[in-house]
Amino acid sequence: MQVIVYTTTTCPYCKMLKDYLSEKKISYTEKLVDQDDLAREEMANASGGFLGVPFSLVVKDDGSKNTIIGFDKNRVNEILGIS
Repeated sequence: MQVIVYTTTTCPYCKMLKDYLSEKKISYTEKLVDQDDLAREEMANASGGFLGVPFSLVVKDDGSKNTIIGFDKNRVNEILGIS
């Protein structure tokens, strides 16, 4: 499973999400959309044009993709199988 978290350097909800994933020992790749035009474009394509952060893309081992807008702990838990 691959978890990509699109963030900005100043977003408090991004920090909360990253701290939560780290606390739950979920590895993720962070992409800073305020510093990387390619990451911003990638996020816009994955989200259907949504540019708010945090935005997470979860690619499961079977190739299925799930997206999470904002720091939605219930949705994070559901998609990642955290109890």
